[in-house]
Amino acid sequence: MTTHAEVTRAGTAAVLVLEDGRTFRGSGYGAQGTALGEAVFATGMTGYQETITDPSYARQLVVQTAPHIGNTGVNRDDAESRRIWVSGYIVRDAARRPSNWRSEKSLDEELVEQGVVGIQGVDTRAITRHLRERGAMKAGIFSGPDAARSDAELLAEVTAQRSMEGSRLAEEVSIDSSYVVEPSDHGWEGGPRFTVAALDLGIKAMTPKHFAQRGVRTVVLPADASYEDVVAAGADGVFMSNGPGDPSTADAQVALLRRVLDGRVPFFGICFGNQILGRALGFGTYKLRYGHRGINQPVLDRRTGKVEITSQNHGFAVDAPLDGPVTAPEERFGRVEVSHVSLNDDVVEGLACLDLPAFSVQYHPEAAAGPHDSAYLFDRFIDLMTDAANADRDGSDEPDASDVSKAPTPAQEEN
Repeated sequence: MTTHAEVTRAGTAAVLVLEDGRTFRGSGYGAQGTALGEAVFATGMTGYQETITDPSYARQLVVQTAPHIGNTGVNRDDAESRRIWVSGYIVRDAARRPSNWRSEKSLDEELVEQGVVGIQGVDTRAITRHLRERGAMKAGIFSGPDAARSDAELLAEVTAQRSMEGSRLAEEVSIDSSYVVEPSDHGWEGGPRFTVAALDLGIKAMTPKHFAQRGVRTVVLPADASYEDVVAAGADGVFMSNGPGDPSTADAQVALLRRVLDGRVPFFGICFGNQILGRALGFGTYKLRYGHRGINQPVLDRRTGKVEITSQNHGFAVDAPLDGPVTAPEERFGRVEVSHVSLNDDVVEGLACLDLPAFSVQYHPEAAAGPHDSAYLFDRFIDLMTDAANADRDGSDEPDASDVSKAPTPAQEEN
């Protein structure tokens, strides 16, 4: 959350205050004022513009572990959404000027224009080590006159802010009205193969682009969309995106997904969508100590034995047994298994339903910037929709998204 923001002058004093009282002093970067949020670190060596425009970073102060930030400036093409979403930005050595043929302005200028308060000249390695030991925590960046207040005053403001646990943020970053991304917009020749209804919980621009490049039309819906909205979109499949906040608050999205699963509509979820699938199946979620953020996270695909280097940005995870397959706690959904695990800490990185056309991953197969090891997952989802379409042509009586009457109503679901 950014309060009053003014243009930062060179040499403006700034301070980062952590919830446990630890402080780091540097100089202002970007806008001047106060930024409050959860302090987290991101380990990517590149892709800072994609990081700060990722809606999953809403209400977070991002520490870049790479020491040099801003070298390539910013441009319109690399933004992952309509604005910068980080509440504050923490870097060690900010570039004095960008040097890249694609640069349209400096990162500092972009931060100022969007009112994002930052701090530079701090020891980001020490900050990262501290967060790894103590965990992600409330924090504040204060620059200019705000930094002149006493440490006690600044700490009181930091600790008084809301916690990330229990925060419902997807609706805050989502769109207000739906829009469509056509395959022809991204080089596909011929008509669309399928139509996907994508719930925008903080969706990144690369996601519908990946679908479009594979001939799939994407109807992007607001976070509060209903099952009837999915049907009206003519969806052959349903997708739930990444996004910020605590998945325990996503009751509406869980209820929607349960209707999708009951209708045997093909489903694919990433990040927040993975957590929602976990909850829909009856599993719990929990907050990680410091989360996974960066473009270098190793994940094991337990089905193939392959290791993927993945892009991740999440602070919560699904609490599901690793020794599956198991029957889902919501037994009507049948068997489920943990399909992917983190090689750093065994956190659940993917779920696969064995009796339903549904799967999800905790990481970002649409990664930009980042590794493209996991882009095949879009093809896997298309395979599910192809199988469903073939079953319909063969005369299967399985329900699909075109018949809302075949899925239970919310009232029926409660019973």
